[in-house]
Amino acid sequence: MAKIHASKRFVDKSQKVTTYVVLTIISVIWLFPFLYLILQSFADIQNPAYNSKSIFPNIWTFGNYAKLFTDSTVPFMNWWLNTLIIAFFTALLQTILVLMTSYALSRLRFKGRQGLMKLILILGMFPGFLGMLVIYYILDLLGLNTSIYSLILVYTASSAMSYYVAKGFFDTIPKSLDEAVMIDGGTKNTVFWRVIIPLSKPIIIYTILVSFTGPWGDFMFGKYIIQSAGIQPTGYTVAVGLQGLTTMATNDYYGAFCAGAVLVSIPITALFFWLQRYYVEGIAGGAVKG
Repeated sequence: MAKIHASKRFVDKSQKVTTYVVLTIISVIWLFPFLYLILQSFADIQNPAYNSKSIFPNIWTFGNYAKLFTDSTVPFMNWWLNTLIIAFFTALLQTILVLMTSYALSRLRFKGRQGLMKLILILGMFPGFLGMLVIYYILDLLGLNTSIYSLILVYTASSAMSYYVAKGFFDTIPKSLDEAVMIDGGTKNTVFWRVIIPLSKPIIIYTILVSFTGPWGDFMFGKYIIQSAGIQPTGYTVAVGLQGLTTMATNDYYGAFCAGAVLVSIPITALFFWLQRYYVEGIAGGAVKG
């Protein structure tokens, strides 16, 4: 009997070791492009000894980072600020719209509710780029196609379609809380703002993260707006601006592209780690405390 248990423990341990090895290999493969990007951001691209096939730079330098802030052809701060403004207001508006829509579909019962949810589900299956041309012409009709800040309207317009996760979270909050507030003379607005929202820290943080990271890294629609409207380089988003560095006649800006990509990733990484504590805390505490 003891031999059987020992054999079972050996098999379980072997399976765990195999799992860890496989996950470690996958992690290394997944992280390799990011490691290469970071290392190349410190490479002296203009040095004759530079070898793009080498992972580690022959000569280390901070010149690529300095170029982002000193080279007049690379208005990196303008790109960064443009993207920050777009991402911030998009996250703010999207979070409000998603939470309100999710609350309405979770708590309210009205005619056509099921049909509306099915329609939104079907519409969400279509790739977003299929409507790019139509969206641009709508912006043109409204006179909003000449500014990169029209992206805020584009990103926010369909945000209510992302209600699924938040609605699922609201469904876990007991409806008895709503009834107690209504008995005390409260309204639906009271329930939403004073009961549901204070108990929904995890899903609020999740929505903020998703809403912010989307515009921050979007390239396709920003590039389309910029090309169609002929916006000057200072009006680019950071994704469009950095991509432009890779299309220049020389490769002198490849290091600047890598450095810019590293700097762009810092706010997202910092935001995630800053909010992760509250996210985990909210999940651990549950939707209803006490």
